[in-house]
Amino acid sequence: MKNVHRSPQFLVVVGLAMLVGLAQGTAACGDDAAPKRLLLLGQKPDGHPPGTHEYMRGQRILQQVLERVPGLKVEVVQADGDWTEGPELLGKVDGVVLFVSEGAKWISADARRYEAFVKAAQRGAGLTGIHWGIGTKDAANIEPFVKLFGACHGGPDRKYQVVETEVALPVAEHPICAGLKPFRIHEEFYFALKRPTDGSARLLPIATIRIAAADQQPEEQMVGWAYDRPDRGRSFGFTGLHYHENWKREEYRRLLAQGVLWTMKLPLPKTGLDVNVSEEFLK
Repeated sequence: MKNVHRSPQFLVVVGLAMLVGLAQGTAACGDDAAPKRLLLLGQKPDGHPPGTHEYMRGQRILQQVLERVPGLKVEVVQADGDWTEGPELLGKVDGVVLFVSEGAKWISADARRYEAFVKAAQRGAGLTGIHWGIGTKDAANIEPFVKLFGACHGGPDRKYQVVETEVALPVAEHPICAGLKPFRIHEEFYFALKRPTDGSARLLPIATIRIAAADQQPEEQMVGWAYDRPDRGRSFGFTGLHYHENWKREEYRRLLAQGVLWTMKLPLPKTGLDVNVSEEFLK
């Protein structure tokens, strides 16, 4: 066999062609990748006055913001009653947003439902809880919920107040806070939340307010958080959104949407996510 000599220029051209082909193949694989599935769980009104605890209306606003995100498929589901199809749906998703009545109780009320949430967390699904979706009157439901979501508004000693206050962002460099600055809001906030008892738990306050409980001195209280779970998944929670009117605030939509995307390990713009929605839709 003859020894064929190849010039250095020829080898460079061949090498570049191979790199281009590899890059194109990689891009094609990325384009064909299945989108991540996000389930937005809501319920019908729970007896609160109109304009409060508007679970389904709120989730549809969040859906309009998030369905524009590349690589994400968003579905809103009304999870009332026994919600027997729930465990099967939860077995197929990469993220869940819980905006329901007394969510910590609701999760534990059905063993199959709770197990489905546990399995979702174990495979790395992002978990988000909003307002009463992180709550329970019965203290027995606190610990199971905290393991999944990082914090809980629970038990007979739970604290909440309607306030006009400034929401601070103590870790402004966190991806969830991209494009956000401290802002004032009229809201019913839950605070003095129950947290993991494990000292190694990585729970980071993302939003705080200064508030006093009973006759105590005012102090900084966590109302939004980012939780790196021991199972290597992520959870996010926010105790506001008692008032549906607050969805009109760009800061709220951005904080919630970016919290959800962070739990699902999706990229976030450094300048903040586009959260514009039509005024008609916000009514």
